[in-house]
Amino acid sequence: MTVDLGMPATPPLRLAERRQSRQIMVGDVPVGGGAPVSVQSMTTTSTADINATLQQIAELTASGCQIVRVAVPTADDAEALPIIAKKSQIPVIADIHFQPKYVFAAIEAGCAAVRVNPGNIKKFDDKVGEIAKAASEAGVPIRIGVNAGSLDKRLLAKYGKATPEALAESALWECSLFEEHGFRDIKISVKHNDPVVMVNAYRQLAAQCDYPLHLGVTEAGPAFQGTIKSSVAFGALLAEGIGDTIRVSLSAPPAEEVKVGAQILESLGLRERGLEIVSCPSCGRAQVDVYSLADEVTAGLEGMDVPLRVAVMGCVVNGPGEARDADLGVASGNGKGQIFVKGEVIKTVPESKIVETLIEEAMRLAEDMKDEGAESGEPSVAVAG
Repeated sequence: MTVDLGMPATPPLRLAERRQSRQIMVGDVPVGGGAPVSVQSMTTTSTADINATLQQIAELTASGCQIVRVAVPTADDAEALPIIAKKSQIPVIADIHFQPKYVFAAIEAGCAAVRVNPGNIKKFDDKVGEIAKAASEAGVPIRIGVNAGSLDKRLLAKYGKATPEALAESALWECSLFEEHGFRDIKISVKHNDPVVMVNAYRQLAAQCDYPLHLGVTEAGPAFQGTIKSSVAFGALLAEGIGDTIRVSLSAPPAEEVKVGAQILESLGLRERGLEIVSCPSCGRAQVDVYSLADEVTAGLEGMDVPLRVAVMGCVVNGPGEARDADLGVASGNGKGQIFVKGEVIKTVPESKIVETLIEEAMRLAEDMKDEGAESGEPSVAVAG
């Protein structure tokens, strides 16, 4: 006998409408103008080591990264750009500091975009005309990346420190210099290690211009701290419709940045979710080791590429309710587990069989979803780009 718990009839809640911005193309990835929010990261290899850099780009691509940035501090790095830009599976942005000559090298190399930090390029204002001309002719957008730690000295003198007003003014001032040369293929970032300062700076920018915005909390810290700071800051802005592309900055392997960034977007409904494990935090009611159960199910379904929500619950208090919104779930207790599929109880299994049964049912559902997509002529799994 099955118990039909019903499925929700109302559509999911939406966040605020996206801020209307102009759109630029970073290679084949649209940024702004209503395009899905994209996830970026940055390689940690020496760019001059072409093989190592391309290998890391491949790993990032496999993790879901859509745009990658590479550092170009030396002539050897600049010389490696043509091969990297050509062989990378995703658009490559050259990250330029201090030496404006590398901006021109990156454009000539075929990079999809160039990031410049005006605050630490000497006499940058004098080079804007040349950069605008070269970028315009090549169809290469420029990201004006302002960092709190390298703010223009004139603005530091004016504001005393890197305030939200100082960060926003710096970015808009540099934009105005490009605008004087008719160049508006621009993306802006104003990064700070304090999420409150960062959020306020982006809010000011969003109100004062229509350029697409790249979100980032710079020097966010180790994986745990950086994830929290980035999630808080990105969540606040994206919930207001502000932000067109993101990079989570962590003192961790760059693939971890991509995973966190993608999960932030999925959690906010800004990217179609992949596998999602919904599990309870456990409490005195739990009659099963929820932590181990959730970990085992997660490990067993690693690599699944369909948008499947699996609920792992430790008791029958929340289990049925959570399972109603899940594709698949279990409510555990008294040495047994009630298995739910699409809101219906389909079977009860011994505790020792819970993980095995959940994985079997998940695989079956995944195949069904793929078959439905094939029959409709549409992909059953779509990752917003």
